Order: sequence, then structure tokens, then C-alpha cells
Amino acid sequence: DVQLQASGGGVVQPGGSLRLSCTATGFNIDGYEIGWFRQVSGKEREGIACVGEGGDNTYYADSVKGRFTASRDNAKNIVYLQMNNLQPEDTANYYCGSQCGLYYGSTYYNRYYGKDYWGKGTLVTVSS
Repeated sequence: DVQLQASGGGVVQPGGSLRLSCTATGFNIDGYEIGWFRQVSGKEREGIACVGEGGDNTYYADSVKGRFTASRDNAKNIVYLQMNNLQPEDTANYYCGSQCGLYYGSTYYNRYYGKDYWGKGTLVTVSS
């Protein structure tokens, strides 16, 4: 049974930081780019970050670039998202997936391997 379980969410004040983890079980992330996404109830899913197979290449949506950093530990089968300078508009359910899809500038970056593995997400609330 494949699971991509996101964790590390919580309530934080504006300007604060959180570090999310995405732990994969039943699925070896090695060889796959992994994407971070977020969704607000009633709105479309937004791709916000993508970390390449080796962790050297990362891509970010304009909305989070310069504040969020994605990384991975293939040996532990975990992907991370360090989120700094959080703002109220970052409030959302965050989750990871076995694919990437995000806009930066006018460019759409996409990686899809034919595997639709998604985690249930972790809620991030930014509020004073």
C-alpha cells in the first residue's frame, strides 16, 4: 500500500517558519521528482515546489520562491519543505505527490511518471 504522508503542519504567526516532511512508504522515491502542492478549500490545487531526483534541482512557484526550500533524503525516503516568512495567504493543506506541476513566471514545469501517488496532507495555518 503506497502512502505519501505529509507532516509538520500547524499554526504559526506571520513571519514564522515550519518544516514539512513527506514520508513515503510502499514507494521508493529514488528516481522520481517529487512535488509539493497546496490547496485551499474551494480552490484549485497549486503546485508550489518540485525537487529533482538527486535533490540538486529544485523548482518553485513564484508565490513561494525565496521563502520555501525543498529537499530530500532518498536514503530515508523523505522529502522536506522548509517554509520561512510564512504569510496568511500560505494557509492551506499541504501535501506531496509523485509528480511535479507548477508555474514559475510564464513557464510550466511538469514531471509525470504515470503514477498518481498522493499524500493526505498536513494543514498549515498562518494567523496572528
